[in-house]
Amino acid sequence: MIPAGQTNISRRMRVFLSISAILVLVFSVRLIDFQIVRAEQISQLSYEKRAVARTIPAIRGDIVDANGTILATTVYRYDINAAPAMVGPVERVIDGATQVTSVEQVATELARILQEDVASLLPKLTGTSSYVNLKKRVDADTQRQIVELGIPWIFSDAFQNRLYPNGAVAGNLIGFVGTDGKALAGIERQFNACLAGVDGQERFETGVDGIRIPASAVVTQEVKPGRDVVLTIDASLQYQAQQILASEVERLDADWASAVVIEVKTGRIVLAAEAPSVDPNDPGKSPPEERGARVFQFAYEPGSTMKSLTAATAIDLGFANMGTRVSAPDSIRIFDSTIIDSFSHDTMKLTLAGVLRYSSNVGTIMIAQDIPASSRYDYMLRFGLGKATEVGFEGETSGVLNDYRDWDGVTNVTTLFGQGLSASSVQMTSAYQALANSGVRLNPVLVAGCRDENGEMTSIPKSTATQVVSAQTARDVVLMLEEVVEDGAIGRATSVPGYRSAGKTGTAEIPEGSGYGDYFATSFLGMAPSEDPQYAIGVMVYKPKQIYTNSQAAVTSYQKILSQVLLTNRIAPSTSVSPDIPTEWK
Repeated sequence: MIPAGQTNISRRMRVFLSISAILVLVFSVRLIDFQIVRAEQISQLSYEKRAVARTIPAIRGDIVDANGTILATTVYRYDINAAPAMVGPVERVIDGATQVTSVEQVATELARILQEDVASLLPKLTGTSSYVNLKKRVDADTQRQIVELGIPWIFSDAFQNRLYPNGAVAGNLIGFVGTDGKALAGIERQFNACLAGVDGQERFETGVDGIRIPASAVVTQEVKPGRDVVLTIDASLQYQAQQILASEVERLDADWASAVVIEVKTGRIVLAAEAPSVDPNDPGKSPPEERGARVFQFAYEPGSTMKSLTAATAIDLGFANMGTRVSAPDSIRIFDSTIIDSFSHDTMKLTLAGVLRYSSNVGTIMIAQDIPASSRYDYMLRFGLGKATEVGFEGETSGVLNDYRDWDGVTNVTTLFGQGLSASSVQMTSAYQALANSGVRLNPVLVAGCRDENGEMTSIPKSTATQVVSAQTARDVVLMLEEVVEDGAIGRATSVPGYRSAGKTGTAEIPEGSGYGDYFATSFLGMAPSEDPQYAIGVMVYKPKQIYTNSQAAVTSYQKILSQVLLTNRIAPSTSVSPDIPTEWK
């Protein structure tokens, strides 16, 4: 018989062993569950705690000219960083053998590539910090050399840097982006959807100390790069025009000047230049008024260049022809106002051609005063006045063209010779493009389209054509405008040897307050070769202060720019002479 004490001990032992076995079994099951059944889930949860998401910015597309010249591009720059807490000797396999490179030697290699002093670099690599910057904004080649060193505790952050290789050339059109990469002006802003692309995403792991684990990045969403914007301008001609304008601004002590050239048969803008012009690489150096495109955004009273459009309207409606005669004094009374010509003269016996040649305000009124205001207004709209162009440039002005029903008696006549309304340089040059193109106005085009990496173009502007006046009317006006440039100082200043040309001066007082001030906006609009015009050109000089006569302020720039355009595009010289159009009668 077993003693009672031993029986109790045996029972307790069995209970203890049973409980122990159960606990071992439970822990074993849990261990199997964690290590095998739920291992992937637990690993994922652990990764989620350690993983950090980061946006990979899409590289912005280029802006190029008609010939492919890059006007705006994006390059990557890199910040080179280190994690001092992880700094240590680097093991490298060279020719199959493992070699250990000391921290001092690694620092020497880094200093050579970064062009830094090793003595200043070494202290940055000591300590317990998880991050220290070694050098900011290095180029891609430098970053590649750093990566090739294979240093596990060195990492880099990529940043986009927008560059404008040609500086201020077409800066007025291109616009610029901010330091954060946000498009702020010009084509950059207008076509941001094309240029911007779609950002990607990546995730990388960090250790328990929060330090990024090298080579742990995984791309979760691929980057879609931006597309390129192709402009119609010729960057070389744009540059030459800006240089010419800058020289004239200085010579004339003007506030600024602009030039627009449109290809007559297509409506493409070949150049749209200004001086001064913003350098998109550093827009802060330019005052706010110089950071846009005045050719699109600034409206001025066109003055006498409007007389060509008035003449075209009168001829097209049957109110006049090239030989229509008027006896024009140098002033005329309209209600309570006296309208005068720009120079004093006795009564002149002028044809319509003579009215344009001598730029007579009075003669223009006498020729066109019987045309119904509603009809004139309709022609102005068809010439493209009173509404923004189809280019749709950022901040583009529509100019001012009040409804004819709002014209008073004086405005009804002053609009005949370019006062009481306003337009941009592009609008006025586009109107002359219609005269040069047998009366057909084509919508002006600045952007040819948005081009992807395969060369496929989208966002191609629709071509619209408006028959403003008949082909014969347009031809008659061009012939009369040849008379303007065939005689006197204007003719000598605007003529391009070997080419027939046609054009009209414009001198408009600049409104100040409720009246006009002491300064002028002077312009010259024309086309060449006039027997078969290929280019329409408009030049405007704002507030010239050093000139012989206001009408001559724009002609020098006009002649020089037109010469460059004709020669660059190898336009054949004229083979015929201008016909003699009577300008006076007896």
